[in-house]
Amino acid sequence: MAAGAPAAVELRELAKSFGSVVANAGVNLRAGRGSIHGVIGENGAGKTTAMKMLYGLLRPDSGEILLNGERCVWNSPADAIARGVGMVHQHFMLAGPCSALDNIILGAEPRRWGMVDRRQARARLDALALRYGLPVEWDRPIEQLPVGIQQRIEILKLLYRDANILILDEPTAVLTPQETSNLFCNLQQLRGEGKTILLITHKLREVMSFTDRVTVFRAGKVTGEMETRATNPEELASLMVGRKVVLGIQAPPGAARPEAALEVEGLQLAGHDLDAPARLSDVNFRVQRGEIVGIAGVEGNGQSELLQAVLHPREPQCRTSGSVKFLGRDVTAWDAARIRGLGVGVIPEDRHREGLLLERSVSENFLLGLQRSPGFSRGGFLRSRELKDATARALEEHDVRPRNPAIAASRLSGGNQQKLVVAREFERKPSVLIAAQPTRGVDVGAIEAIHRRIVRARDEGAGVLLVSSELDEILALSDRILVMYGGRIAAEFSRGNVSERELGLKMGGS
Repeated sequence: MAAGAPAAVELRELAKSFGSVVANAGVNLRAGRGSIHGVIGENGAGKTTAMKMLYGLLRPDSGEILLNGERCVWNSPADAIARGVGMVHQHFMLAGPCSALDNIILGAEPRRWGMVDRRQARARLDALALRYGLPVEWDRPIEQLPVGIQQRIEILKLLYRDANILILDEPTAVLTPQETSNLFCNLQQLRGEGKTILLITHKLREVMSFTDRVTVFRAGKVTGEMETRATNPEELASLMVGRKVVLGIQAPPGAARPEAALEVEGLQLAGHDLDAPARLSDVNFRVQRGEIVGIAGVEGNGQSELLQAVLHPREPQCRTSGSVKFLGRDVTAWDAARIRGLGVGVIPEDRHREGLLLERSVSENFLLGLQRSPGFSRGGFLRSRELKDATARALEEHDVRPRNPAIAASRLSGGNQQKLVVAREFERKPSVLIAAQPTRGVDVGAIEAIHRRIVRARDEGAGVLLVSSELDEILALSDRILVMYGGRIAAEFSRGNVSERELGLKMGGS
């Protein structure tokens, strides 16, 4: 940012409260034109709230928003969009049944003779997709597209509306390493064209590699703003959490026991139609009690289908042939509830669709799947006191903020929602743990805690199946690593016998 030039974005003493909860208290931030500005902090630190005020989704209680030195007041996001501000939310705002093209042009449809001119829209989008390397099948429904493509669509929505200030909330939380690399190549191109990008992220490697400047939030306040080249990950982590954080724990090797926690044999899953390739082809593997088996793979190579087939084997859409055993019991004909009753904990890859009832309270979500356990039920009646005490204890132990069991789960930040799911699943004291993207969207302090808890479960005798798009996570925690490619197990490595580069190559089919 040139000396004396007004900032592209400036927040001055911005404040916002929700009842007694102070989300932002006197926030100040300056981002220059043609820069990538990191916005980091713990879950619930107030960073997304501040960005939602910049985008017009929330109105500040006090303070000012300035664009290029001019004070702006928004009545809605439409006002912000008209001034060139756009936002991609952590949980995408897309209509699943509608096509990619219709999702992008919704609210900004070109018209000819009173009709929506899709030909004109397609021509413009083709040009944008080619220019920024963001190819999309325009006619495919959103619900049929992988999350990496859905994110491209969200970014194209902003570019289609001529946004000059792009707010990206945890943009790589659902991306593979290759997709992440492509995203940042695109962001650097946008920066080179003079656009300002505000990047909300928990990933310090991304901050250090790609941002020009960074603002750190903690407890609703800014604890530091600096040039990225003048800091380091350890300093940023300390500013975020308020204590020294161990970045990237290296789990000691596990001591696998003879008993199998999970056995999958000959698993086959046909394609969506007769001409489509199989989604799973002759998948065989075994997870012993006392070990962590990591599954690495580029999204769309069968990991999600594998999880569904393992946890819902009796559902016809999840299995063509093969068998699944948990703790020595053949569960191929069982439903999910009966499988979970064996002592199987599940951290699902999509916490909204599979892990939480967002409009129900934190306490009710903590109870999900535990309502018939002896700890919370007696004679068919809920033990309210025990539930209250256990919920309070879990919120404290897993640092879920705010510590209010009565509020709706939807009012928690994404990272705190994830910590709530993790707290509930470890309350089961599982003998088998299926952990899919367990640290997606959580801050560095929570990542450290979740990793330690997974390792502790292993050391207490649980068998852990870890599915993660984070190669650092796979390499740090896994005793064995399986690579999925094209619906098959393409490679297997033992701890310490594969590099991140080699693993990436195998994930790409090499």
